[in-house]
Amino acid sequence: MDLMEKITSLAKRRGFIFQGSEIYGGYQGFWDYGPLGVELKNNIKKEWWKSMVYEREDVVGMDAAVIMNPTVWEKSGHLKSFTDPMVECKICHKRFKAEDKKALSSHGSEHDGETDWTETKTFNLMTEVLLGTTEPKEKSYLRGEITQGVFVNFKNVVDSTRIKVPFGIAQIGKAFRNEITPGNLTFRSREFEQMELEYFVRPDEDKSKDTFEFWKDARKKWYLDLGISPDKLRFHDHEPEKRAHYAKFATDLEYEAPFGWSEFEGIHHRGDYDLGNHGLKYKDEITGEEFTPWVIETSGGVDRAMLFFLIDSYQEDGERVILKLNPKLAPYKVAVFPLLKNKPDLIEKAREVYFSLKKNLNVVWDDRGNIGKRYFAQDEIGTPWCVTVDFQSLDDATVTVRDRDSAKQERVSIDKLAEYFENRLK
Repeated sequence: MDLMEKITSLAKRRGFIFQGSEIYGGYQGFWDYGPLGVELKNNIKKEWWKSMVYEREDVVGMDAAVIMNPTVWEKSGHLKSFTDPMVECKICHKRFKAEDKKALSSHGSEHDGETDWTETKTFNLMTEVLLGTTEPKEKSYLRGEITQGVFVNFKNVVDSTRIKVPFGIAQIGKAFRNEITPGNLTFRSREFEQMELEYFVRPDEDKSKDTFEFWKDARKKWYLDLGISPDKLRFHDHEPEKRAHYAKFATDLEYEAPFGWSEFEGIHHRGDYDLGNHGLKYKDEITGEEFTPWVIETSGGVDRAMLFFLIDSYQEDGERVILKLNPKLAPYKVAVFPLLKNKPDLIEKAREVYFSLKKNLNVVWDDRGNIGKRYFAQDEIGTPWCVTVDFQSLDDATVTVRDRDSAKQERVSIDKLAEYFENRLK
């Protein structure tokens, strides 16, 4: 079993990721997040928001609608240019991205080496929706990216907050793309979540380039600080001839996944393309100068980030599987056990510890099987610490705290436990 198969198996078995609508055969490109998956995903978003909004004084947040006036997508250029080149197999009528040479090459094995492709066509990725109660219904779109909701609210944010350029607007939300070939678990999906910052600056070549480089470095550092292996990360700078026509600079942050180097965050210098398309300007209150700000964008995929955190943290030690997730991201921070589940005194004391910690942390209770099996089960889902209440706990009010990564144990006073974990989660 290769690594990707192990991750897929673990994700379902332990409640991280389920196939959407699985009891009816699933639905390609759609995924559901289970009890552990939603915690990990929320922790990633929480850390991103903390870094991008709470720790800065020049960034505010917002949450725009998923469905907008279709004119938004006309003005932004999505209805014309939000496309992928596509080819179709004339034998089985499966469709593929024309640029996916690996998939095109391997597909021939399904037909005894024969291939017969249509001419390349463009395929619009926007997902249409019909609204209203009378015919003809109004056609709109599920947003293909969350970015446009920020741009069309640019004036609203400036007017309501009095924030001044340079500043940023952060947003986390769902987007939808009618992907031709979804695949690699949640890596390429038709419904996904993005975490984006649109940072507005004056139209100055040198200063805007500095801002681009700042955010490029900051975004890589964020992933490194949360434990992604440095040798698995790299930038892929877009050559001028391969950039979008409006982009002054563009780079992808890539992770070396089992299926190859793969983009999971883009940093883009979008110039004045977006605000210009919507006819929006900014007026300096002091000088009276009016101009169209340039935009530096960081655009990351929450689902892709979660997938890569799972892959990167997965380790094996003999029969033991360990998810060495950063404690800030771990679904459960602490697991609490009674040494034996048939001793009322131990159960009572362990429940006291459990509920006292649960006031501030996501804590799980486990009294199944022996202690060794409980440790293995918690290691497999990334729980950083396990607390065992034993007979000594009844005498001196201490417990055993066992560390996931080192497997070392130490005694800690029950009244110091909250402080103990708080210090380790800073």
